[in-house]
Amino acid sequence: MKTQLKADMMLILVTLCWGVSYYLMDVSLSDMEPFTLNAFRFLGAFIVAFVFMFKKLKTVNKTTLKYSLLIGFTLVFVYMGATFGVKYTALSNSGFLCALTVIFVPILEMILFRKMPQKKIVLAVTMSLIGIMLLTLKDDFSVNMSNLKGDILCIIGAVAYAVDLIFTEKAVSHEEVDAFQLGVFQLGVTGAFMLALSLIFETPHLPSTPGIWGSVIFLSLFCTGLAFIVQAIAQQYTSAAHVGVIFTLEPVFAAIVAFFFAGEVLTAKSYLGAVIMTAALFVTEIDFGKKEEGDSESEE
Repeated sequence: MKTQLKADMMLILVTLCWGVSYYLMDVSLSDMEPFTLNAFRFLGAFIVAFVFMFKKLKTVNKTTLKYSLLIGFTLVFVYMGATFGVKYTALSNSGFLCALTVIFVPILEMILFRKMPQKKIVLAVTMSLIGIMLLTLKDDFSVNMSNLKGDILCIIGAVAYAVDLIFTEKAVSHEEVDAFQLGVFQLGVTGAFMLALSLIFETPHLPSTPGIWGSVIFLSLFCTGLAFIVQAIAQQYTSAAHVGVIFTLEPVFAAIVAFFFAGEVLTAKSYLGAVIMTAALFVTEIDFGKKEEGDSESEE
């Protein structure tokens, strides 16, 4: 199995965790406020990783810490958008709109770096956009105004996450940056910012029931700690645009979880959108260059 394919499989696992996270955030927000929940998620994940992997973390250098601070600060905006978005819109909508990252990554790369995406990425992004529209818009293709506040917050989170992917790709391209250390320390930075915001704007408290504790622990260990560490490591072997396309599976997983655990049922149009988005992922895995090369050789 080639290295990029292994990285993509790791990222699909991350996407599965994040698809589950929308339902768990919804459950947790019934008891905890958004900044408090995120402080628990990120600081809990950081503490566990720091305690068990201290030997690998104690050699951290200034460059890794610099990028950890930058990316961790960006994640604050990602999770402000996503968590408040879940609070004010439907579970399925939040998962789908946060997947708009796939659109914003190549746009930002063109604006910031004049980097033109590969043709297959353009095709995959176009397919993903069509899929997201089918998933999120009403049957008459109008916007559900009752969810508009939450939808806008989710879109802000999607833009911030596109910035995060670009920063992470740049960070792990430096030889002096350790991807594992970057993944861990960004958690601590985000958690510290979230704790400060919760102390300023909320009244922090511990989860009040075993069910909430279970949701928060799963969010912390798997949807935050494991997910962001794996993402940082995997991005050494693939591009931000490619990662953005893979993450379009997030709303598909979110919709499946919402169907089984929250009773949210999608329309036929929405299921079609999910199929198109899944197909877009396979487009990114096709090596069109090799195919064209093979065709030209057979003609000779």
